Amino acid sequence: MPWHRERSAGYHPVAAPDYHVPMSRERQALGLLGERLAYRWLRAQGWALVAHRFRTGHRDIDLIVRRDALVAFVEVKARRREQYGPAVAAVGWRKRRELSISAAVWVDRHGHAGLSYRFDVIGVQICGQKARIEHIPNAFDVENSAP
Repeated sequence: MPWHRERSAGYHPVAAPDYHVPMSRERQALGLLGERLAYRWLRAQGWALVAHRFRTGHRDIDLIVRRDALVAFVEVKARRREQYGPAVAAVGWRKRRELSISAAVWVDRHGHAGLSYRFDVIGVQICGQKARIEHIPNAFDVENSAP
């Protein structure tokens, strides 16, 4: 028996559910603000910006920064409320896997001998005009990015 059904007068195919929910302008603006605040904080710690929103296909790395011979691939999570837990807890195994893939592409294109690499996560908690930064250096290893 074939997996599809013949169209008939009474048959109307149902579209597959759309699991990709576009980000609202408000969420995009919050993300950009979080990335800007995270970079300012990193710059004050001596890091230089290498790339912002490095894209590979549908994946991206929020910030790629360098200090001396160390390159950090940084995922930034911004929140206005903590009702869903800390922002850094939102980086699950799928996101870690995507970051690992994108980082491998960046290293293949731009890396060279003598550089070390790591994955950092920065949570930005925004409360009115104030922001709290939580930086987790070396937040995960590529080998430990699967469940």
